[in-house]
Amino acid sequence: MTFRFLWVFLFCYAFACAAPSYNNATWDDLVPEDWHPERIFNSLNIDDLSDDDPRVKSVMDAFMKEWKKSPINPKIAGKRIKLPGYVVPLDWEDDTKLTEFLLVPYFGACIHVPPPPPNQIVYVKPRKPLKDVFAMDTVWIYGEILIETNDSGSMGTSGYSMIADRVDLYTE
Repeated sequence: MTFRFLWVFLFCYAFACAAPSYNNATWDDLVPEDWHPERIFNSLNIDDLSDDDPRVKSVMDAFMKEWKKSPINPKIAGKRIKLPGYVVPLDWEDDTKLTEFLLVPYFGACIHVPPPPPNQIVYVKPRKPLKDVFAMDTVWIYGEILIETNDSGSMGTSGYSMIADRVDLYTE
C-alpha cells in the first residue's frame, strides 16, 4: 500500500512540475520602452490647426510611417505568456473550427482601418482547431511568443506569432 502511494505521489508531482507555466503579459509588454510615435505631434500646437492645414497631412503621414514600422520588443521573445485580446479570424476548418487568427488589443481592430501597429498584433495558430470562437470574441492565449512577421493583407501585419498551447474565453 505504501509503495503504491509513493508511485502515485511521484507521478502527480512529476505531472505538476512538467505542466507549463505562463507569465501574465500585457500589450504594453510587446512595445519597446523607448518607442513613442506620438512624439511626432509634439512640434504642433493642435489648437492652432485647421483640418485642411497642410502640416496636419505631413505629420499624419510621418506618424503612419512610424506606426507601420513599429519595433517589436526583443525582451519578450521566446517567453511563455498568457495574453488577453480580441479574435480576428483568418482561417477555418470545415467552416466551423477556427484554425488561424490575429489577436488584437481592442475591439474592432483590423476590421476598421488603420489596423494596430505590428507590435500590437499577434498571429495565432492554435494547436487544435477551436469550436465556438468567433470574430471579436475575447480570449486568453497561452504559449511561447515569437518574433515573426505575418502579413494578413487588409487585416494588418503582425510582428509576433504564437502556436497557442491553449485558448480560453476571457474571464478576469
